[in-house]
Amino acid sequence: MPYVKLELTREGVTREQKQQLISGITNLITDVLNKDPHLTQVVIQEIELDDWGYAGEQVSILREKGITTNKK
Repeated sequence: MPYVKLELTREGVTREQKQQLISGITNLITDVLNKDPHLTQVVIQEIELDDWGYAGEQVSILREKGITTNKK
């Protein structure tokens, strides 16, 4: 039984977006690993910005400074 835990910062992810994530992850597991989608568990955990750190700082503080944590 595949179990996938997706952790996101709490920044307004909508119910519809969460459904797309759950569906997409389930489909990926089904396609790549040939697993039964009825046995695949996907959990989304939202984490407060104060509780997430990046490069030694809380993400809430980085956002206040206008700094993003995703480098492209």
